[in-house]
Amino acid sequence: MFDPLSLFFLAVIALVSVPSLVYSAGYLKGQFTPRRKTLLHGLTAIFILSMAAVVTAADIIAFLIAWEIMSLVSFFLVVFEHEHEQSAQAGVIYIVMTHIGTAFLIAAFMLIHQYSHSFDFSAIRPACASMPQNARDLVFIFLLIGFGTKAGIVPLHIWLPYAHPQAPSHISSIMSGVMIKTAVYGIIRFIMYLMGVTAWWWGVVVLTAAIVTCLVGIIYALMEHDLKRLLAYSSVENIGIVLLGAGASMLFLFLKLEILAVLALAAGLYHLINHAVFKGLLFLCAGSVYKAAGTRNMEKLGGLIRTMPWTAAFFLCGAMAIAALPPLNGFVSEWLILQSFFLGALNIASGGMKFFLGICAAALAFTGGLAAACFVKAFGITFLALPRSRQAQEAREVPVSMRMGMGVLAALAVLLGLGAAWVIKALVVVAGCASRIDSSAISFSLNNLIVSPAQGNQTFLSPVLIAFGLVTFAAGIAVLYSVVRRRGVRIFKTWDCGYYRVTGRNEYTATAFSNPFRVAFSFFLFPYHRTRKIWESFYHVRSFSYETHTTPVFKKYFYDPLLRLVFSAAGLMRRIQPGSIHLYIGYIFLTVVVLIILMGKF
Repeated sequence: MFDPLSLFFLAVIALVSVPSLVYSAGYLKGQFTPRRKTLLHGLTAIFILSMAAVVTAADIIAFLIAWEIMSLVSFFLVVFEHEHEQSAQAGVIYIVMTHIGTAFLIAAFMLIHQYSHSFDFSAIRPACASMPQNARDLVFIFLLIGFGTKAGIVPLHIWLPYAHPQAPSHISSIMSGVMIKTAVYGIIRFIMYLMGVTAWWWGVVVLTAAIVTCLVGIIYALMEHDLKRLLAYSSVENIGIVLLGAGASMLFLFLKLEILAVLALAAGLYHLINHAVFKGLLFLCAGSVYKAAGTRNMEKLGGLIRTMPWTAAFFLCGAMAIAALPPLNGFVSEWLILQSFFLGALNIASGGMKFFLGICAAALAFTGGLAAACFVKAFGITFLALPRSRQAQEAREVPVSMRMGMGVLAALAVLLGLGAAWVIKALVVVAGCASRIDSSAISFSLNNLIVSPAQGNQTFLSPVLIAFGLVTFAAGIAVLYSVVRRRGVRIFKTWDCGYYRVTGRNEYTATAFSNPFRVAFSFFLFPYHRTRKIWESFYHVRSFSYETHTTPVFKKYFYDPLLRLVFSAAGLMRRIQPGSIHLYIGYIFLTVVVLIILMGKF
């Protein structure tokens, strides 16, 4: 199937995969044996092709086959460095979670087949119109759980911060930038396009899950010191933002607000491609830091802007984009989602729904502020000040191929922001196709960044605003450069408050930066700390160590009890399996008798 929705996702796959493959030429140099490199390249090619097959499949069987190939190959990529215990652990968590999600998808597809008697999308779409509402509701829940597991919706996100950091960095870029987006494709294709939104609470459930996912993802990202785990939790947050657009579109579709439904979905798809670009860029930058410094721990980094200026510049571009700073791409898509909430509140009569949309807008704005703080920490602690370790001090800029891969994605982050008018025009067509609305007569004006239905020959974005912004930015850079060049550069010792022999150990740390947020969200994070003193004598301390951690709430209070329950059930099952062939024959006989009785009743 090659409709506008499929072509859009194919474009997203290509936009991230090609720069990542270019990047891998330098990243893998000297890392693996030639045989293992060949294996890795082969797995990567199958991985990319399987994602392409997922978004172009025209029937459920082909979709499931491609989905399973994508899941299994990505598992092999996560555990590619199997000699590390963390990779094996991450792989087990990932494969278990992804197959739980697949089980829910199969259940949903079987229910659909019961009414359509076909696995072909063209036959399913009209058959869904006659499906009873209670069956539709059950299919919706199963699809949301199944695809939500792959997307990383809270609390189904548990695999994501384990798996993404363990894969090679160019694979992490593709997994975060593209693979988790195939789940969003599934939600749009099966719920919005094939089934159609027939209940108001579907949109409310998706929006509620999106709010929780946004906030939980960015709060945990703020607490992280591992650069790739920080980016993984940030991916959870951004999936929530994408689903804010999709959920709002579902709600507007049910309320027959077709123009707003197209706007909300177009904004969500805009953020999807934006996240694919800037998160792919940030994972590649994290890989460059790891290759140059040998660590992802921000507490041992610092000062890399001097020795790795290109990587620092690309990371700064990605950080500004993900923090939604204009004129980069992240700002436009988040602003459009906010606009869809504002316009929805103006056009909906229900006071309760107005209040709910206001909460959604507030949650998105709050998430944006936390994201800005998170990436100020990530960039500042990693690249600024003095090196905190010998590895950071000895780090050097990465090869040209790695810089090329990062440079392409950085350029796309800028172009997708400046070219918002043309991007929105294309995405309106995609959103109209996905929501089954004729979008040929729908267009939007973005005059002065206020969105409204366009009339006549209105432009999509004010050319005066673009020209003014570009001229002002260029003039500011020119003035700054001339002033700095005229004054020259003076190098002098930083004021050290009267202390002497100040080193990188005296700098502001990632822990110190995140501590105010740790305190503010202590009701959710349940932080705790440990201190240790080694005394040289009764009066003198030779060394002092301080550790602070947050409680993994979902793991401790949701998954660990569930795991204990599974093991308890397994222990009970062992009691009825004593190894006696006579007992097993009795089980078979009893089962046959029960089946005969049931067949007689039905």
